[in-house]
Amino acid sequence: MGDPVVVGRVGRAHGIRGDVTVDVRTDLPERRFAPGSVLACDRADIGPLTVAGFRWHSGRLLVTFEGVGSRSAAERLRGLLLLIDSADLGPAEANDEDEADDIWWDRDLIGLSAFTPDGALLGAVADVVHTPGGDLLVVTRPDEKEHLVPFVRQIVPVVEPGEGRLVVDPPPGLFELG
Repeated sequence: MGDPVVVGRVGRAHGIRGDVTVDVRTDLPERRFAPGSVLACDRADIGPLTVAGFRWHSGRLLVTFEGVGSRSAAERLRGLLLLIDSADLGPAEANDEDEADDIWWDRDLIGLSAFTPDGALLGAVADVVHTPGGDLLVVTRPDEKEHLVPFVRQIVPVVEPGEGRLVVDPPPGLFELG
């Protein structure tokens, strides 16, 4: 396996037939948890799991894995990270054509040079942090200070992975703090 990418974390068992709740860590749950999908795990004693089925219930993803047919078997999976190989990510997909140019994997953003609208270098994107409030770009300045930049269109209006750059139009004080 190349670089593993976390697509979910197994939560509690649901019911008595082996369903588990999954804390989704992907924008494409219908692709990642489609029946027949094979997911690696962060525990070697469990090995890869094959998705038998999935459904949404009260806003939670419920997944059934082949060979996991009881509540007790499902409980043994609790806390397990579900992984795919970064080589298997495929293209990012938008929900509609208006979003098609606004979808990127973290790997597309990390390493991009961040510039102000007038062309001054701010630094490089070192990481992408996913929070309940939204995504943040970690921009490392030339002086090695890190700044968190909200990854929203109003602040990051231009993203050009092919050009190796993005534009950050920071609100006053964003890069002066710290």
